[in-house]
Amino acid sequence: MPRPEVPDLSALALPGAEIAVRVTPGARRTGLEAGPPIRIAVGEPPEAGRATAAAQALLAEALGVAKTRLTLVRGATARQKVFRLD
Repeated sequence: MPRPEVPDLSALALPGAEIAVRVTPGARRTGLEAGPPIRIAVGEPPEAGRATAAAQALLAEALGVAKTRLTLVRGATARQKVFRLD
C-alpha cells in the first residue's frame, strides 16, 4: 500500500512545540488532516502501541522531521494525544 499524501506541516516544526492530534486506529485509509486538532487515521489496531507508533511516523513525515524527535507527552492509550517536538 503506497504512503498517502500528507499536508506540509513544517511551519509547526518548532523545537519544544506541543502538537495535539486525534488518532483513529483501524481505519480503512491512512491519512492526515490538518486542523486543530490534527486528525490522523492509521490502519494499525490499537494494540501494544502500534497505532500510536504509526501516527507518530505519519506526523513526523508531515512535519519534515525524524520520528525520533517526537515524544509522546499525553495519551498513550487514548485517541487524543499530545506530541512534543524535541
